[in-house]
Amino acid sequence: MKENSFNDKTTAQLQSNLYLLKAITIALSIVIILLLSITIYGMVTKENNGTFVALFGVAISCGAILPLQFMNMKNIKAELASRL
Repeated sequence: MKENSFNDKTTAQLQSNLYLLKAITIALSIVIILLLSITIYGMVTKENNGTFVALFGVAISCGAILPLQFMNMKNIKAELASRL
């Protein structure tokens, strides 16, 4: 996103974007936790764990999206607070 792109949006649009970001972040966190638990269980209990190692890498790389989501939510909250 470009800098100050929140200034062009209405308060209602920002609130809906914030709600959507929260929902996506919660869903992504649940999926990542589920994927990590399955891969760790698979690496511990199965002998051929090549697939589980690859899935572990996918889970970790998907986790890299979460800080970006939190930064966007923080920026939207700051913009909403500055409008009040």
